[in-house]
Amino acid sequence: MSVPRGRRWRAQMLARCVGSALAALSMLAPVAHAQGEAAEGLLRFSAQERARIATHGPWPPAPAADAGNRVQGDAAAAALGKRLFFDKRLSASGQLACASCHDPGRGFQDGLRFSRHGRNTPSLLNTGHQRWFGWDGAKDSLWAAALLPLTAPDEIGATPTSALTLLQQAPDLRVPYEVLFGAPVADTTLMVNLAKALAAYQATLVSRRTPFDDFRDALLKGDSLAAQRFPPAAQRGLKIFIGEGRCFFCHTGPTFSNGEFADIGRPFFTPVGADPGRWGGLQALLASPFNRLGSHSDARPQHASAVATRHVQPEPRNFGEFKVPGLRGVAGTAPYFHDGSAATLEGVVMHYSTLDERRLHADGARILRALHLSAAQAADLAAFLRSLTASDGPNLRTP
Repeated sequence: MSVPRGRRWRAQMLARCVGSALAALSMLAPVAHAQGEAAEGLLRFSAQERARIATHGPWPPAPAADAGNRVQGDAAAAALGKRLFFDKRLSASGQLACASCHDPGRGFQDGLRFSRHGRNTPSLLNTGHQRWFGWDGAKDSLWAAALLPLTAPDEIGATPTSALTLLQQAPDLRVPYEVLFGAPVADTTLMVNLAKALAAYQATLVSRRTPFDDFRDALLKGDSLAAQRFPPAAQRGLKIFIGEGRCFFCHTGPTFSNGEFADIGRPFFTPVGADPGRWGGLQALLASPFNRLGSHSDARPQHASAVATRHVQPEPRNFGEFKVPGLRGVAGTAPYFHDGSAATLEGVVMHYSTLDERRLHADGARILRALHLSAAQAADLAAFLRSLTASDGPNLRTP
């Protein structure tokens, strides 16, 4: 058995999703423009456009599950993980916590251009619904992704000995740990268990509903009065996003990401050398004892969740590819791209508008092309991207 790979497969899967959405939409109440006239303040959206819009929801999604982490979805594990996430005592210096780089007030990232290996710190919002983790996908589970900074000497730098000492001195951590995992021992399993508790918490970090979600739901229900509350600029930007901009090919689904990797023409040279991106990530993933095929996973290697890991193979085209980020909450997570080189959403739009196609890989399906947007179109596309962030208060959804 083999797993289909590459852009052609992603395009085929997208076509199936759109086809399913079209079938579902045929049973929904028609919107005003489908009957011949658009409501005042509401643009006309074709059946194909409505089908593409439908694929970006509903929101919020069902809670994320991970067969490789038996405590994900356990409220007690999430509570322990939250304590660990904000506890500076866990770090070797006593000065850092996970929240130091993944600040809740900044969309669970740090607002810096880059902080580790020349890469931008990604947001943790909606990470429970991802398939690969890190800009290069070097981890295939949320708990393995949490384990890396937990144990890295240049980050939290915890060790089995230091973690055991902390648990022995902190009953608020030791007691829930023992309930979940049993008596702690200063070994690798201790670190894995802490990472799984951290992952249980991070899986609960789901972004709130947005103006786009209200528009999507109203449009599909045929509620034109509610739909026309969506700003005209955002509606025009949405048309670009799902139309001539072809953004939806990669930023698809409810999280606005296909979860895969792409070369988007950004430089991959850093002050310390070339960043191999997905190519290097695959090397690290396959060599890691903490991937889904290893003994630390709570699911057997034959489990369906491990299929992708079992069959991935590094290919030359993977060099310089980076993960397609989800766009929910994007207005609150600047700067952008793997190297944090775009300070604003306008900068992101400008990149795609003036894309130098000569920088792109020559092999595979060519999805990206320079959009050559007018100033008004660029502003509209940025307005739509902002509509993917909650407009009032924090962007974190409260269960």
